[in-house]
Amino acid sequence: MKKYLSEFFGTLFLVLLACGSAVLAGPSIGGLGIGLCFGLVLVCLCYCIGNISGCHVNPAVSFAMLLSGKLSGKDFVGYVVSQLAGAAVGAALLYWFWCIGGEGFAFGGTTAISGNYLATNVCQPGVSQGMALLSEILLTMFFVLIILGATDEKKGFGNFAGLAIGLGLGLVNIVGIPVDNCSVNPARSFGPALFSPNAWPDFWIMVVGPLVGAALAVVIWKLVAGCNCAKKEA
Repeated sequence: MKKYLSEFFGTLFLVLLACGSAVLAGPSIGGLGIGLCFGLVLVCLCYCIGNISGCHVNPAVSFAMLLSGKLSGKDFVGYVVSQLAGAAVGAALLYWFWCIGGEGFAFGGTTAISGNYLATNVCQPGVSQGMALLSEILLTMFFVLIILGATDEKKGFGNFAGLAIGLGLGLVNIVGIPVDNCSVNPARSFGPALFSPNAWPDFWIMVVGPLVGAALAVVIWKLVAGCNCAKKEA
């Protein structure tokens, strides 16, 4: 239960603070600042709950751990449910900010698409769904590959793993925000979408892309590092 609670609260704060950086401070910090906020939040979470649940806070990461034999099927289901629930609560708190904000407050996190006000993952103007899907696959593949390498028992980097993982998330967000606000995390997309109906036509991209990218990352890691996939308790 501690693992599931950690994933719940970790994903809650990821959505509240990282997406909140776009919603509450987007105009002042821009895409670079938002990407850095995503990375910094994950760095903090890694060192906070990493020793409890592994700090997945992302169904795609949990899927990669399942495929690698590092997470049981039961825990995978528990992790994903906890992550989705945490993302929903985090988005609800962010939506609350939106609802009670003053009329003169310059909210960020908006796009040209009407009704998108929680930094939801949608194809930006001029971006096709195919382009967004490819972006999600490639960026998630890179991000999950970092996680697999940094946390590997024999080849990992110990206490520096959280720093590498957070920097990786920041980097992919800086690259991916102009495409679709960058997901690489189905839970991060799910929470804000609950309060933004216009996000649902593109939501499938934010599920399929990260899961495919995570699976490819596992294959690549096994090929280049001879990943030990002996099953263990997460």
